[in-house]
Amino acid sequence: MSPMTDELTLRKSVVVECPVEHAFRVFTERTGDWWPFGGHSIFAEPGTQVVFEGRAGGRVYELSPSGEEGPWGTLTAWDPPHGFAMTWHPGRGEETAQELAVRFSPEGEATRVDLAHAGWEQLGDRMAEAQASYVEGWDFVLGRFAEAARKED
Repeated sequence: MSPMTDELTLRKSVVVECPVEHAFRVFTERTGDWWPFGGHSIFAEPGTQVVFEGRAGGRVYELSPSGEEGPWGTLTAWDPPHGFAMTWHPGRGEETAQELAVRFSPEGEATRVDLAHAGWEQLGDRMAEAQASYVEGWDFVLGRFAEAARKED
């Protein structure tokens, strides 16, 4: 995975009380357990699950209650359990795709999860508003993830 270095990159971190392998699995295989579909779904009726096709080039998509697939992006790197990178355009066209990279690193008995969200310029005149929304949004989402990661499979 290539590091994102521009000054517009939004970076967030959380430490979760579980091993790296477990944190990675919860993030990529149990997203439906923690993703806040109620306010962050691409469907009118909130989604039920997020699917990561575990390979570079694999899709990441949300499933609606009726089984419809809604694209979130495409995996550009897949390195379990250390991390992944993907394009990010949930509910938007690919031409607005941003970059999202998530790394999982051991920190004692816990795991540090580092998220980097870049490519804001792809949103044009919506850039500032979207970035401001994600500053708090990722805190909320990562908090829910950390809570879910504390639970066993």
